[in-house]
Amino acid sequence: MSRCFPFGPALVGLIGIIFSASAQVNEPIYGDALSNGWQNSGWATLNYGSTNVVHAGSKAISVTAAAWEALYLHHDAFDTTIYSNLVFWINGGSGGQKLLVQAELNGTAQTAVNLPTLPANTWQQITLSLASLGVTNKSNMDGFWIQDRSGAASPTFYVDDIQLVPAAAPATVHLSVNAAQTVRVADARWFGVNTAVWDSMFDTTSTAALLQQRGDQVLRYPGGSTADDYHWASNTTGSGSAGTTSFNKFAHIATNIGAQVIITVNYGSGTPQEAAAWVRSSSVTNHYGFRYWEIGNENYGSWETDSNAVAHDPYTYAQRATNFIAQMKAVDATIKIGVVVVTGEDSYANNSNHPTTNSRTGLTHNGWTPVMLTTLKSFGVTPDFLIYHRYAQNPGAENDQDLLQSSKTWPNDAADLRQQLTDYLGAAGASVELICTENNSVSTNPGKQSTSLVNGLFLADSLGQLAKTEFNGLLWWDLRNSPLTGNNNNPALYGWRQYGDYGILSDTNDRYPTYFAAKLLQYFVRGGDTIVSATSDYSFLS
Repeated sequence: MSRCFPFGPALVGLIGIIFSASAQVNEPIYGDALSNGWQNSGWATLNYGSTNVVHAGSKAISVTAAAWEALYLHHDAFDTTIYSNLVFWINGGSGGQKLLVQAELNGTAQTAVNLPTLPANTWQQITLSLASLGVTNKSNMDGFWIQDRSGAASPTFYVDDIQLVPAAAPATVHLSVNAAQTVRVADARWFGVNTAVWDSMFDTTSTAALLQQRGDQVLRYPGGSTADDYHWASNTTGSGSAGTTSFNKFAHIATNIGAQVIITVNYGSGTPQEAAAWVRSSSVTNHYGFRYWEIGNENYGSWETDSNAVAHDPYTYAQRATNFIAQMKAVDATIKIGVVVVTGEDSYANNSNHPTTNSRTGLTHNGWTPVMLTTLKSFGVTPDFLIYHRYAQNPGAENDQDLLQSSKTWPNDAADLRQQLTDYLGAAGASVELICTENNSVSTNPGKQSTSLVNGLFLADSLGQLAKTEFNGLLWWDLRNSPLTGNNNNPALYGWRQYGDYGILSDTNDRYPTYFAAKLLQYFVRGGDTIVSATSDYSFLS
């Protein structure tokens, strides 16, 4: 079945919010402090908290530059399409400085723009178009500098209120929908959420009702990194009790709401025998019918429990995964088992003892995914699906505008993983599904952005962009966590809650915007619906 939706008031309002958040708000770079992921990489004498000469607020940046020295601000590469100008205020102090401004694309300097000689004791606003700097409509701007161009030492000058100014949205945006061009069929596994053993409120009627209202159709258990130290039969970890939600309590809710389930077995400190016993309890003893099973969680990362002789090693992981798969499927041959991957052939090259060569490119790699897949192939093993986790930002670098554009790269991730499957598993790789079992805005230490409307919009857009790819599952991290007040609550981020929380529900059942965004999605698309082609003449209409 396919669906057609007019632009009713609710949808028009949502589009208006997206435009406002992503295309109409200046992005602060410095205003009393660096923000939005911008970092100091300058090569001059710099004071980011100078109070001597200030334009606005209480601080400015003082710059004392010798010949060719510079105030240099760096950022992870980002798309400049949304922006038109770089704007800042500058004061020459005693004056006479000759400066230039230059921006970078992936570390390569672009066009230099000379500033007029600075007058003494005068604040002036400098507005430079990104076009003049050679970085307009680029996907990889990663910094700019304000540099001495005289070749001699110069007096201290001051810079304040640095911002990127957005390009104006067009008065009219044209949207074209081709109902005859099918992209794919929607998968019911797109609508899921992670759950955890530590959630003391999980096995309750209120949780069941909230999950049903939200339309969740897939639940993952026992909870991220906890899985690699979790012993299901005793409901314990290496340090003792794991929490109040045992496997059977989890199953009570999952079966009552009719959810599909993904179970993450303990690779880090567990055994194939323990995993097989878990399958037996689920499939044979209790007839739960839980079909999807993962071997470990983010085992490439040093943050994961890993008691193997060679920790966080793709070769060891693949060897042991072979045993896990054999013993688990010996209990129930109908289950589907996934293995942990990352994008990029050189990502998480934790060990160089088992390099592998890509026969298509002739290049040798030690990255997690190539080595792991090559080793599985050598054992004649093909997993049923790849386990992928995607977090758009790292803590401290949260930026609302960047977050709302980040989901455009879902197709890149799908293409990367599919190419690695083809290159390292050959023809057998064609049968392997891609499933994302964790998605959220920031990789750790969530701040106020995680509980804001922006993160709700990000959740909706993430699914919308993923829906155009071959990913067959998407699970949000997570159902309940806890409020955290000590992380990034920068006023440059939208939102009134001065705390972060990964959960869609608080520990007192407050519903965050991510809850309501997912609740609305059930009226947009469901499993079995047909996804059709749509295009727009404005790149910021999602």
